[in-house]
Amino acid sequence: MATLKELADRTGYSPATISRILSGDPSLSVTPEARRTVLEEAGRLNYTATRSRRGRTPKSLLRVGVAEMLSPAQQLDDPYYLYLSGFVRQGCLDRKCACLALERRGEGYAAPEGAALDGVVAIGVFSPAQVESLAALTPNVVFLDSSPFESRFDSVVLGYELGISLALDHLTGLGHRHIGFVGPAYKIDDRHAPSPEVRRALFVRLMERRGLLDRAPLLDCPMDSAAAARVVGEFLASGVPRPTALLCANEECAIGALRALEGAGLGVPGEMSVVSFNDTPRSALVEPPLTSVSAHVEEMARTALRLLSERAVLPGRAPVRTIPLKVVVPPALAVRESTRQAPGCEN
Repeated sequence: MATLKELADRTGYSPATISRILSGDPSLSVTPEARRTVLEEAGRLNYTATRSRRGRTPKSLLRVGVAEMLSPAQQLDDPYYLYLSGFVRQGCLDRKCACLALERRGEGYAAPEGAALDGVVAIGVFSPAQVESLAALTPNVVFLDSSPFESRFDSVVLGYELGISLALDHLTGLGHRHIGFVGPAYKIDDRHAPSPEVRRALFVRLMERRGLLDRAPLLDCPMDSAAAARVVGEFLASGVPRPTALLCANEECAIGALRALEGAGLGVPGEMSVVSFNDTPRSALVEPPLTSVSAHVEEMARTALRLLSERAVLPGRAPVRTIPLKVVVPPALAVRESTRQAPGCEN
């Protein structure tokens, strides 16, 4: 895992500036290019550390198109997708694949200069029209972090129920019984329609099963740090009994919650524990380092490329597989300094 000093050495920015970039400090005036440099370098350093522990990677000469739900600017607001994209591109380099960024054209996508493709990795959630435009380029499309039309396309998704269970087991094991959730009530689903957000829905169901659900600290907000900071701050000022822990839908919500708690003079984890979701490289670099449900973004990207290679049609080689597969990657919990025993439960 990267350290602030290593990032400072690689980027030329001071550790203090890097820390403020990673924590989304709204008072820091920094260019989007600087933020992208820091975020991407954190990913590269983390990738280098894990790559040294892996075996040899199979090599191929596939031409892989990459379609992205978010624009480069939008990725800075949700770096989870920035890291998914970066690991797909790094995986292509490792496999000696040609990696081509697909161009968005209205409701569709096109390969640069009409290039022929052996497959496409589609990162995020896409409308039905966008899905069909990708399928027109090549039937070998792998969806990463969504799973539309499972009878036609490969997909790689995260096991959200296991992730929420791991987080709740950790918090209840520390004595927390009054736990809140920060994140949206609804979100666009795999078919591009509004539906209950899966992490929040699972949180409600699993807390009900434990007999611990309190709907007061179900804090509804978009998955960005400014919105989370505002909603958590308003809740803390409302006088409603506060929970002893918060589970956040993503890293941005967790960082916003940290900011609101600091503004209210509440220590983390002394007065409130915070658990994040996704566990990108910056979870270990913010203060305090975030306990987080790890989505294993690098493994998700590698799995997508493996699935793509299995269904590719190459000269003199039949596809290894013709039926579509859906791979559910089981998350893990990275325990760090943002959680501790609930107040009153200390040994």
